[in-house]
Amino acid sequence: MPAVTDNGSGPDGSAPDGDAGKARAVPEAAVARLAVYLRVLTTMAEQGAVTVSSEELSAAAGVNSAKLRKDLSYLGSYGVRGVGYEVGVLTEEIERILGLTRQHKVAVAGIGNLGHALANYGGFPGRGFPVAALFDVDPDLIGVPVGGIAVSHLDDIPAVCAERQVSIGVIATPPGAAQVVCDRLVAGGVECILNFAPVVLHAPEHVQVRKVDLAVELQMLSFHVASRDAGNPADGGPVSVTSAGTGVLSRASSNGEVV
Repeated sequence: MPAVTDNGSGPDGSAPDGDAGKARAVPEAAVARLAVYLRVLTTMAEQGAVTVSSEELSAAAGVNSAKLRKDLSYLGSYGVRGVGYEVGVLTEEIERILGLTRQHKVAVAGIGNLGHALANYGGFPGRGFPVAALFDVDPDLIGVPVGGIAVSHLDDIPAVCAERQVSIGVIATPPGAAQVVCDRLVAGGVECILNFAPVVLHAPEHVQVRKVDLAVELQMLSFHVASRDAGNPADGGPVSVTSAGTGVLSRASSNGEVV
């Protein structure tokens, strides 16, 4: 879990008693929101913004300002009263805590419809995630360039990933092939895996695996619709559910914010 050293706790930059120099663990939910803040700040910078208030940033990110200030406190970053945050400085600090001060090369395994879309997506390189390798088993795809990168065979995953220093692997294969691909990515030195296959992967403890199941996400949305239609809960308030895989109690607000 990411951690940062707290450089101060108040508007004057002073450290809280007994906490000076201590590293603060950043909750996973806060990490996800920091990524959203970074996207918003990047857009603001492109539009020429120099400073931004917590109210402006929170509104653009879809969170409340108190939560935003709490999230930014993990960085030891504080705005100036009456002025707000410097867009450039805040962007750099969030990039630092998210590990975006260097590039992370990505490999995509499974060049079907989803794999093609990921390989051709132009937004990854600009955010520090250049696609460096593509893998499949279809003989008609081997050697064919997709997004400017020739597709290699799944058997070559360990060697290619090690040679190209891939740090993140994306699995977009059918479920039956996902575990084998995972094992080969690990053998190639990959320590972070994003899994789109609808199957639970088994990986060493040092390997971070995140699962993206679009069907589950749609089912969760269906749950919210069905609950509202049925008048559940009885008071008509928002429905609370535990986020899959995180154990975090989350609630969908009226604007879509997960809190």
